[in-house]
Amino acid sequence: MTATVPTHEQIALIGAGPSGLAGARNLQKHGIPFQGFEAHSDVGGLWDIDNPRSTVYHSAHLISSKRTTEFTEFPMPDTVADYPSHRELRRYFSDFATRFGLREHYRFGTRVLRVEPTSDAPDTTWQVSVGPADGDGEEGVETFEFKGVVIANGTLSEPKHPRFDGHFEGELLHTSDYKHAEIFKGKRVLIVGAGNSGCDIAVDAVHYAKCVDISVRRGYYFVPKYVFGKPADTLGGKKPLPPWLKQRLDAKVLQWFTGDPTRFGFPKPDYRMYESHPIVNSLILHHIGHGDIAVRADVERLAGHTVYFKDGGTRDYDLILTATGYALHYPFIDRALLDWQGMAPRLYLNIFSPRFENLAVLGMIEASGIGWQGRYEQAELVARYLRAQAAGSPKAAALRTAAKGPPPDLSGGYRYLQLERMAYYVHKDTYRAAVRAASAALADPS
Repeated sequence: MTATVPTHEQIALIGAGPSGLAGARNLQKHGIPFQGFEAHSDVGGLWDIDNPRSTVYHSAHLISSKRTTEFTEFPMPDTVADYPSHRELRRYFSDFATRFGLREHYRFGTRVLRVEPTSDAPDTTWQVSVGPADGDGEEGVETFEFKGVVIANGTLSEPKHPRFDGHFEGELLHTSDYKHAEIFKGKRVLIVGAGNSGCDIAVDAVHYAKCVDISVRRGYYFVPKYVFGKPADTLGGKKPLPPWLKQRLDAKVLQWFTGDPTRFGFPKPDYRMYESHPIVNSLILHHIGHGDIAVRADVERLAGHTVYFKDGGTRDYDLILTATGYALHYPFIDRALLDWQGMAPRLYLNIFSPRFENLAVLGMIEASGIGWQGRYEQAELVARYLRAQAAGSPKAAALRTAAKGPPPDLSGGYRYLQLERMAYYVHKDTYRAAVRAASAALADPS
């Protein structure tokens, strides 16, 4: 724990991945005593492939470019690739933690088991129970009282397993189980789901598998990683376009570069561009066009090694890999305490509890191009709020009033699909402007 500061005057910070490190850096920078907890033995979260909870695989790279993803105060070296691998990113987060002395604030190998308020009061303190990451039961469990809690344990570690009618006699895995394409060697493979991970892994599989099919339920927009020789997400004017115009223009540019994916067997999207997360992959259509991957309809049922598809087709497989995403997972805290409604917690700016003054979440956000700097700005807002609150500033009270609602519209005018993975999706520019404005309102006068 922070030397000489009792825990009931500290903030408990959960997680040492990108969002947790952003939280640690900003709490440190703003002089707020805190104690970090991380179940793994080092920083990096899912980008450390040796972390038992990591869901990255050996071929994993960023789908956004380094310059739109990095922390502004800690740029990636020029020697790092445009789209860094998990190895480069593990090193990046390690170097970030070293540069700012963040490891000393963490207890590693320590899993958070329970987070509970000590009362129903808005300004309640919190009991946090922790134990050894490899422990079982109550042995070695310690409980501390903290002033507040910042949750930053990530959003991509709890796999969503689909339910299929029937029974499959081959291997049935989730992308969270996948590490290397050797598992596909000589096998007939079906990938279920064409999200970014599903497409990446399908491309991996063509080099090992006997055959590779990809099953899809809806159409997708495929964005190449490079446009006009530059990372696609670095292009575009500085002045945001109206949603209808950006959707129309970018969809037209995509047609120039990728053509019409429906000719490969993909359904036509029943939504406009950016109303769901695009697929950033330059190789999936290449391999489909070369016959290395076949597009199949949605799965209807399984029987032995046979998969029956909803369009009436059938095929036999040895291995099915479900690329069906991840669920928000905060197992140590009761959902009601996070005001969980429907598919996700309802938090002000996707951060602040409307009920409790000292409870916040970092990283519960998805947006095209938000980067880690967007999460850093979340953390800066939380740190400024906690500092203003400790000082009894009316600025903190103003944020608390705003947090009670009604919530701001963070869609930027886009009509996002009503899917679980889109339940906490926001428009990057609209969201960052709202967070920056709230943070500026809490800044000390210069």
